[in-house]
Amino acid sequence: MRSVQEMFDLILNVAKQDDRIRAVLMNGSRADMSARKDCFQDYDIVYIVRELQSFIVDPDWIKQFGEIMILQMPNSMGSHTPEDEGSLVYLTQFMDGNRIDLNIVTDYVDDGEPAVALLDKDHILPEFPLPTGDFYWVKPPTKKQFDDCCNEFWWLNPYVAKGLWREELPYVMGIMEHHLQDELLKMINWYIGIKTNFTTGTGKRGKYLKNYLSSEEWNRYRKTYPNHEEDNIWNALYEMDQLFRMAASYVANHYSYQYPKEEDEKVTAYISHIKELPKDAKTIY
Repeated sequence: MRSVQEMFDLILNVAKQDDRIRAVLMNGSRADMSARKDCFQDYDIVYIVRELQSFIVDPDWIKQFGEIMILQMPNSMGSHTPEDEGSLVYLTQFMDGNRIDLNIVTDYVDDGEPAVALLDKDHILPEFPLPTGDFYWVKPPTKKQFDDCCNEFWWLNPYVAKGLWREELPYVMGIMEHHLQDELLKMINWYIGIKTNFTTGTGKRGKYLKNYLSSEEWNRYRKTYPNHEEDNIWNALYEMDQLFRMAASYVANHYSYQYPKEEDEKVTAYISHIKELPKDAKTIY
């Protein structure tokens, strides 16, 4: 595996030797001093160039960075084109284990994400502040955000219940692992944010969540990921509901928001009824 220094030398040498490339910056986890460092970190690089077209017509240009295992160009997929997007993106996994996420643009817009200037031939880059992790910190919820999260979570519960009754496993798991987990993670993030005075973040998809929950809370959260057995899925749903209820009540109390206790109770009773509903039932009640 090429070393960090070798990768940076390669990234900068390519830019220095190519007159089309006028500036280079790095964002992502390597620009975030608070991010955990390990051998799986990507190199999130932005090349600011004079024009895109010469890169677009030369798809093999990326091969100079190393032997490619797999390449994805997201803004060239489907109906998208780099011209439409105003950028050319190479997400490249190399055979030696390194990965470069390279974004080639003609104009760079500073959105506040931590960034480090690596090369600036024409002095076009803004002054970047010292990178910190606060861009990724959990933000306090507005009342509407809190209300919407509660409403969506309890609205989705019956979908899982009826899917289990119908024995529609892919449908059930899709709702649980994506939509319900999204709302649960959102609420847990606010719960953690309050406890840490909103001075931390749990990472993409909550990858650092374990670091901010108690052992009991983390074990409960783990139980929200079931296997394919129906009883385990029901148990996971109940764990999700209990964990959401705990976190949401804490957030509501902190901000003097109104937790929808009545909705919670009605939905909980409904899904418990569905759990016991015979498979040959002709009506719900």
